Amino acid sequence: MTLAFRAAVALTGLALAAAPGAAKEYQVQMLNKGSDGKMMVFEPAFIKVAPGDSVKFIAKDKGHNAETISGMTPAGGSTFKGKFNEEVTVRFAKEGVYGYKCLPHAGMGMVGLIQVGKASNKAQATAAANSLPGLGKKKMTELLARAK
Repeated sequence: MTLAFRAAVALTGLALAAAPGAAKEYQVQMLNKGSDGKMMVFEPAFIKVAPGDSVKFIAKDKGHNAETISGMTPAGGSTFKGKFNEEVTVRFAKEGVYGYKCLPHAGMGMVGLIQVGKASNKAQATAAANSLPGLGKKKMTELLARAK
């Protein structure tokens, strides 16, 4: 083997060792009516991902957006606010739970929860969920019960 070939093999090995695991992209649909017949939903409403993974919010029906709920992100976690009727993809780097809502339909229960790794900020998120209007509070309480 030539010296150049050995160097190329060594560099390739270093690059592969330094590369993080393949991040996944999950999809959440924004719907007027879910598969269970309930109105104004994110489907799925609860999703567990690993740090580095992304979630794409897909506007299947018009009049929806996805945005974080104040107080329902871990310290140092990113917030997001998607535009109405448009897809938005969010990468989650920080562990914890991220509560999100559709701005005009949160009171109708159109809320969701993403757990990234461990639910390290569950107590904080639970307290913040109390500020949600109407069915949003009830639905978020159910979703938070699933976070571990």
